[in-house]
Amino acid sequence: MKTPVYITSIASVSPLGKTSEEIWKNYKDPNHLISRHDFNGKAEYAAFLPKKLKEEIEQLQASQPHFKNLDESVLYAIFASREAVKRSGWGSGGNIGINIGSSRGATQLFEKYHTSFLNTGKAEILASPSTTLGNISSWVAQDLQSSGPEISHSVTCSTGLHAILNGIAWLQAGMADKFLVGGSEAALTPFTIAQMKAMKIYASQDLDFPCRALDMEKTRNSMILGEAAGVLCLENNSEKSIAKIGGIGYATEKLKHSVSISANADCFQKSMKMAIGTIPLDEIDVVVMHAPGTQKGDKAEVNAIRELFGKLHPALTSNKWKIGHTFGASGILSLELAILMLQHQEFIPVPFSEFQKAPNQVRNILVNAVGFGGNAVSILVNKS
Repeated sequence: MKTPVYITSIASVSPLGKTSEEIWKNYKDPNHLISRHDFNGKAEYAAFLPKKLKEEIEQLQASQPHFKNLDESVLYAIFASREAVKRSGWGSGGNIGINIGSSRGATQLFEKYHTSFLNTGKAEILASPSTTLGNISSWVAQDLQSSGPEISHSVTCSTGLHAILNGIAWLQAGMADKFLVGGSEAALTPFTIAQMKAMKIYASQDLDFPCRALDMEKTRNSMILGEAAGVLCLENNSEKSIAKIGGIGYATEKLKHSVSISANADCFQKSMKMAIGTIPLDEIDVVVMHAPGTQKGDKAEVNAIRELFGKLHPALTSNKWKIGHTFGASGILSLELAILMLQHQEFIPVPFSEFQKAPNQVRNILVNAVGFGGNAVSILVNKS
């Protein structure tokens, strides 16, 4: 990076709640927020937004006529974006760039409209405009009345962190002064769950902690899906910042098949090394891992960290054991955990993992994400 970029606010909606106080309280609680839900008559694990927060999203949708036909992925992004902009003090309007992506996009509406098409042979009027991925940033821009660029993209599970990369590029090129970046995912549908189960990566064991992220002794895959949106406000100015992005890294590794990752996660080794730059390795205190709860995925990322850092590697943690994997929003929620740990100067471990040892201090935190296609992103964040 040419110069640091500063985070002036972050906001999210997730199974953890919506306020910083509520989210931190839930992180301090050693219990998870995953439960069984009915998907086409079969109970499967998932992590939904709290009931009260869902009601607030419904109120948002009812507040304006043109919100009626929006997918929940768009509504979650609007809700979180309003709060992030409010916390940043930006206000509405102005030259604010927006890049909010999603792995799946308007999954719920797409499935609804496709089912209707199969039943009637006709597509509904709003089937196309309401299911485009660009819907997310476009509607956020409409709601904020901003005049900057609007971008939506899908880089599967690293989508949220790729949005940060893009926002930083615009800021450092002098093409924008402020950028709102993030990811939104509302893909808890029967078809999406079925896709994950077809890959044989979804949790099936009835355990106290059904998602075994960072359990290196697990004998089965245990990924579980959650829903969420997370956005942050980026600026070149440090005056009101809550954290600083001191390094970024990205890499793509050669695939053996469409969802493979090498045994030592070459992509993560490269992305972490790039993000760390010239900082001594022993000054990296924590890695918030992607760690989705799959056997190969968790092991490969741990191997990558050991390859880069050696045996005296940083403290390791993840949040997917608690809230599931939120696809395109997951990297932003991991970054939110990193910022909270920096603010509270406290490490949040995975309760059943062998990686329990807390660092002596919390100064520099690496946040990892990787998606199908072998594309990894690492973000180095520290106190401003």
